[in-house]
Amino acid sequence: QVQLVESGGGLVQAGGSLRLSCAPSARTLSDYDMGWFRQAPGKERELIAAITWNAGSTYYADSVKGRFTISRDNAKNTVYLQMNSLKLEDTAVYYCAAAPKYRSYRYVPSYDYWGQGTQVTVSS
Repeated sequence: QVQLVESGGGLVQAGGSLRLSCAPSARTLSDYDMGWFRQAPGKERELIAAITWNAGSTYYADSVKGRFTISRDNAKNTVYLQMNSLKLEDTAVYYCAAAPKYRSYRYVPSYDYWGQGTQVTVSS
């Protein structure tokens, strides 16, 4: 069992930046591919960024490509999502999730463990 805790959400003006962090309450993340998801009101949860266990590959949804960066520091057992040039439509609850590294990290059902989510609100 992996329990994940997100932090770093909040209220930011359009064009601003935030950095989200995700860390497990126990165990190590080094055996897991990690993903960041978001869910806006009335919309389905979507995978927006993912990174393999060794940071060898990353994935970004078109909606965030060029603005968001996913990274990880296995020594600190933490995964990050740097969000720049935030837009109103980035407002959502953001979740991190972990997938065993033998699965496809771009496949949503691969993710077994989820955090509780952190709210990101972008204002005009």
